[in-house]
Formats: sequence, C-alpha cells, structure tokens
Amino acid sequence: MTTTPAGAATETVLAFPSGFLWGASTAAYQIEGAAHEDGRGSSIWDTFSHTPGRVRRGDTGDIACDAYHRSSDDLDLMASLGLQAYRFSIAWPRIQPTGKGPANQPALDHYRALVDGLRTRGIAPAVTLYHWDLPQSLEDAGGWPERETAERFAEYAAIVGEALGDAVALWITLNEPEVVANQGYRTGRHAPGLRDPDRAAAATHHLLLGHGLATEALRAVLRTGAPVGITLNLTHVRAAEDDALGAATAVDAEANRIFLDPVVKGAYPAQARPVLLPPDRLVHEGDMDLISAPIDFLGVNYYAPTVVGRRDWSELRRNEQPLEGHPGVVTVFPEELARTSMGWLVDPDGLRELLLRLQRDAPGLPLYITENGCAADDYVDPEGGVDDDERVRYLHDHLLAAHQAIGAGVALRGYFVWSLLDNFEWAHGYSRRFGIVFVDFGTQRRVPKQSAAYYSRVVRGNALVNVRAAGT
Repeated sequence: MTTTPAGAATETVLAFPSGFLWGASTAAYQIEGAAHEDGRGSSIWDTFSHTPGRVRRGDTGDIACDAYHRSSDDLDLMASLGLQAYRFSIAWPRIQPTGKGPANQPALDHYRALVDGLRTRGIAPAVTLYHWDLPQSLEDAGGWPERETAERFAEYAAIVGEALGDAVALWITLNEPEVVANQGYRTGRHAPGLRDPDRAAAATHHLLLGHGLATEALRAVLRTGAPVGITLNLTHVRAAEDDALGAATAVDAEANRIFLDPVVKGAYPAQARPVLLPPDRLVHEGDMDLISAPIDFLGVNYYAPTVVGRRDWSELRRNEQPLEGHPGVVTVFPEELARTSMGWLVDPDGLRELLLRLQRDAPGLPLYITENGCAADDYVDPEGGVDDDERVRYLHDHLLAAHQAIGAGVALRGYFVWSLLDNFEWAHGYSRRFGIVFVDFGTQRRVPKQSAAYYSRVVRGNALVNVRAAGT
C-alpha cells in the first residue's frame, strides 16, 4: 500500500493471486467477416441477419471487423495491451459447411495459424466451440430441438480438438445456451428467430446434451488433458422487497438454474415452470450423467443483476416492467443504479454475490469470468482518442467485486473482458459498442480506448489500483 500526505488521495494496490489469467473475448460471427470465403457454409445468423426486419438497419456480419483477414494485426494489438489470454470462437460452418462430414481444411489451417500466432506472442488461446452460429443445414433439419444436432456437435468437437489439440489452454463447449434456447427458439429475438415454447424446451435439453457429448469427445482426443468447461450467462437475482422472495427464487430457477443445475447437480430445478423444462420423453437414460460429468471449470458471463418485485400490473411504476410468465411479478430497475446504453443495470455487487453463490453451489469448482463489460456511446474525439470513462468505471468496480470474492474464498482463476473489439452486436447490429478497442467499420481502423489503457495497466500489474479520497 502507498500513502500520501494528509488531505491528498490514497492509492491502495489490490493484488490478484499469482497466475490469475487476464484476457479478452470475442465471437466468430461478430468479428470475422469473410462470410463466403474458403468454403464457409451459411449459419443461422447469416440467414437471420439477411431477413428484413430482424437486425437493426439490416446490418449483417458479412464483413463485421474483417478479423478473418486482419488476425496478424489484431494479434499484435493484443500483445501491445499485454493480454495473457484470448477467448475466441470457432465458426462451425467454416469447419463443416453443412454441420456434418469431413473437415474443411482451409478453415482448420486458419484457426491453427491463429492459435500458433497467439502462442508465439505468449497469449493463451481459449476456444469456444459454439457461439451461436449453427450451420443452416442443421437448422433446416430441425436444429437444437433435435437430438441429432447434439450428436453432430460432438463430432465437430472431436474434429477441432484433434486439429488444435493441447495448444489450446481452455476449451469451452457452449456459450450461453440459455440465450440460444430462449431467444433463438422461444422469443425469436435471435437466430433462428422461432417462437415455439415446445421447441425451446427441447433445445434446452439438447444443448446441454451437446455439451456433455462434446466434453466426452474432447477428452478422448486431448492428450495432455487440457481443461474443458462450459460458459453460462448468469445473473444475481434479488428481491426488491421481502414479499418478492418467493418470486426471486422462481426467477432464479428459470434464469440460472435450468442450465446450471444439470451441469453441477445432474437435475433440472423443480422450481421452474414446466413449460420451460424438457419433457421426460426427451431425457434418455444416461443423459443427465453425460451432462453432469465433472467439468474442469465454469465460465461465467455476468453483465447485470435481476431485481424482482410483486406488483399489480395495472399499477406499474415508471421503473418497472411486467415479467412475462409471472403474473403479479415485475422486473425493477432501481433508480439509484446507473444503466448502460443497452439499458442494463450497473451493479458490481451482483457479480460478487453471484460468485459467492456459485462457490456454495459447486464448492472448489474453478471459475473464470469469461465475459464482463458494458456498452457505451463511444466516439473518436477531435484529438483522436476515445474517452470511455463510463466503461473504465464499470470495469474498475466489477474487478473490485471480483477481488472481494477471491478474498472471501471464491476459486476465481481469471477474467476476460467483453469485448476486445467493437463488433456486430447481434440484433442490435453495429449500434452498440462493447469493445475496449474502437472499430471504424467503414475503414476497419482500430483505436484503443481509454478502457484499453486502463485494462492494460491492470493486466501488467496483476493488480487493481483503488483510488480513494483521504479520510473516506
């Protein structure tokens, strides 16, 4: 700790454990572009983004950040920031254009070169096998609501695992299966854009089965036993008042535990509404054993808490919204909490509480924060910089919460900021910016933001500098 004279500021250096892994995350469809090159097949997001009315202003990922062609420059950029790890996803339709059959060699060569480039620069590759870009041919055959898709996913996992092997530091089977099932098949906000509760419930089980089968397939080909896990989007659910505690328990079951419990406990939560759960006929003997086979780590994507209250929907306050499927329950947006440009609450205490809860639910299971960050209204100022003060504050406060959780005994092993680059933000197109590096999509110029400089200092020091006014 360093101190300064009375009346000045005090700097407290909060060190993270030795070996803590610092990285940044991206996803293939959001950054790669090159949608029709080197034998790549179409994905559900190609189809969805090219369907009028699905994505803001008709934006698509055809070019995105053009990262497929700019990987060398982007790798140098990561190295300049001192990143220790880079989490990226493999585009399934590049590897198997129709979702099955032999591998497309140019695609394997591309990802092998990317992994080699990371290793050469001392950056650990963290691979996500599925970040939402299902080959369209598999969707045409039924998609994730069909058991066969889980089986095809395991075959794809084996191909990639065999090709990249133990050069990968961390293997992640699925990213946010809850979003895939619910926004892809239940609400239609994401690809493939369906609104079918039965298909969404079936997708829930087959996504988790795909994770189990892919984990088994990876472990069969990884010679040195590289760690394998899954990434879930999780939220800390709290009640606005005591009379909403029961509602908070139900919401937690549906937002978190439908995907968390099968992985760590081998069962679906009884508190979730039956309409959300897969019917018994889809759960074959041995499925839950596959799904709950021990993982080496759990990836945690956290952005905001969920606050619920009990209200008559006819008497809503301005900061409340009805919670669909839960009559008399509302989502509350406390006015004392800031919001990002996505409208999401900013609450680092939610991250700390979530990490503590996960440690209770799965004692000793290593955790990685695989996504955390915020969207902001960034722009390049006349001096050529991007002063994203709100993102710096967001990152600082959430890293402080992570540090507190570690101090309380949580087995947190690393942190990946979302995201390295501004990118195609799904149904929002290019209207939302999450990156610590600004991307001018017209020229593909990269401009590191103030948050990149801040994060680089944290990474290089393996520590958080917490500045407080004297006497506070």
